[in-house]
Amino acid sequence: MNTREISAEYRLAHWAQVMQNREASGLSIRAYCKEAGFHENNYYYWQRKLRESSCEELAKIEGEDCELAPYKFTEVKLASTSTYPSAAIADQNQVSVETAGLRIVAGSGYPIDKLAYLLREVM
Repeated sequence: MNTREISAEYRLAHWAQVMQNREASGLSIRAYCKEAGFHENNYYYWQRKLRESSCEELAKIEGEDCELAPYKFTEVKLASTSTYPSAAIADQNQVSVETAGLRIVAGSGYPIDKLAYLLREVM
């Protein structure tokens, strides 16, 4: 292993620890990055690098090709009381997302990073 590979492994290990610390803190990614003093784009960059590295390691172990799922977009519709009768008693500050026969309704107080995680899991 040359110094470039060692350096890359060190950076991956460092960012894996950063991500574990963020998870343990209970803070959103944005809040954690602000508190830690780096831009959240760095966090997402290294998150992707870690996923790619994990995928490569998995491919070595299983002997199969492994690719990350491509990004995809879906239409987001805001719920109105006329669209959903059950929304008549709900908070007007809600977002409703429908995809693949699944409807997710989140109130205005629901953390955006948790909603994003949920959407990534179901899509």
